[in-house]
Amino acid sequence: MKFKKFLFVVAVLALTAFTGQPPKKTKLQARVESLAEKVEPKVIEWRHHLHQNPELSNREYKTAEYIARHLRGLGIEVQTGVAKTGVVGILKGGKPGPVVALRADMDALPVPERVQLPWASKAKGEYNGAEVPVMHACGHDTHVAMLMGVAEVLTQVKDELPGTVKFIFQPAEEGAPDGEEGGARLMVKEGVLKNPDVDVIFGLHINSATPVGHIAYKPGATMAAANAFEITIKGKQTHGSQPWSGIDPIVTAAQIINNAQTIVSRNLPLIKEAAVVSFGAIHGGVRNNIIPEEVKMVGTIRALDDDMQKTIFSRLQTIVEKTAESNGAQAELVIKEGYPITYNDEQLTVKMLPTLKDVVGAQNVHEIPAITGAEDFSFFQQQVPGLYFFLGGMPPDTPRGQAPPHHTPDFYVDDSGMIYGVKAMSRLVVDYMTKK
Repeated sequence: MKFKKFLFVVAVLALTAFTGQPPKKTKLQARVESLAEKVEPKVIEWRHHLHQNPELSNREYKTAEYIARHLRGLGIEVQTGVAKTGVVGILKGGKPGPVVALRADMDALPVPERVQLPWASKAKGEYNGAEVPVMHACGHDTHVAMLMGVAEVLTQVKDELPGTVKFIFQPAEEGAPDGEEGGARLMVKEGVLKNPDVDVIFGLHINSATPVGHIAYKPGATMAAANAFEITIKGKQTHGSQPWSGIDPIVTAAQIINNAQTIVSRNLPLIKEAAVVSFGAIHGGVRNNIIPEEVKMVGTIRALDDDMQKTIFSRLQTIVEKTAESNGAQAELVIKEGYPITYNDEQLTVKMLPTLKDVVGAQNVHEIPAITGAEDFSFFQQQVPGLYFFLGGMPPDTPRGQAPPHHTPDFYVDDSGMIYGVKAMSRLVVDYMTKK
């Protein structure tokens, strides 16, 4: 951080501490918040439309058309077909300055909706060859609606903006279908952060367990790197009554599962960061009295530190190979390319934290522990400094701890939380561009 910028942040914090109140809003800050309130009914309407018409990863065709039509109507330069179905809007301010990117993910999930809403989803889609129900079970409909609202707000003040805004509507955050590329990785590969070159990027995720009007964040490692793995164990098939005449891949699999649990508990410095090794499925055999020839297992690795992730990879490889060898079996481990750590740039977080506190009140902004969930926003953060935070979507009358989790049929976030997202993202752009 440049020394002058550091002094500015210190001055803001000192003034807030001395007066008990944040500094008075500038005319531009006040205007964008007022414009956000005026656009709120549209944001709710857009959210209901998107929720009723969800689309799966890399299949967000109608969603993309809906977004592009809105952006073009605002006079924003629009690019479509980015990373298959992504939409990018470029808004040039009236003065020279930095390029600030804002991102919203667009895809829904193969989940049936049980929430009783007038605008509930009844959509169907195809997922890896099977027909499935489709639902916005992670709140991406709100992300799109909020960013559409931010675009409308900032367009009305573009002559006062010293810089350029790049609106990134991203497909396939939940992962591309089998055999396809997609998501933030593909957007970066196709140059979404170039022409014009992005200086910083901001993103948010609405959260069903965080109360409306609250914001949660963490500097540094915020969400885990995630890698799927597959293990194939080959033994020797035999009759279940004579196990000594074969090589049992099921017993080998059981030992691998047990031994793998020592990686986190015995090989990692857990006082530094959290980590997870979980097995999600095991398949082998066809009947009770046949020891099969082969067993396959799949699982996930989560890490919040690069060195700890390397240790997990190395130890799991050793455990798989040596455990199989000790039983006379053969085993192959494949660790798939996954998402990197979602890492909030510390200097950017310090600089923009006063903005978040000013939008929702300092008492409603909370620093939280790291989360072992994953986010492909991390691919953007590998290229440019980024800040990713969580926005409250839990209705005020919901008891703590009883909000249905994300990725479930009962998932729900309230419309009333979106105004804070529109204000926060609009203010982050304005404040980043105008802070010296």
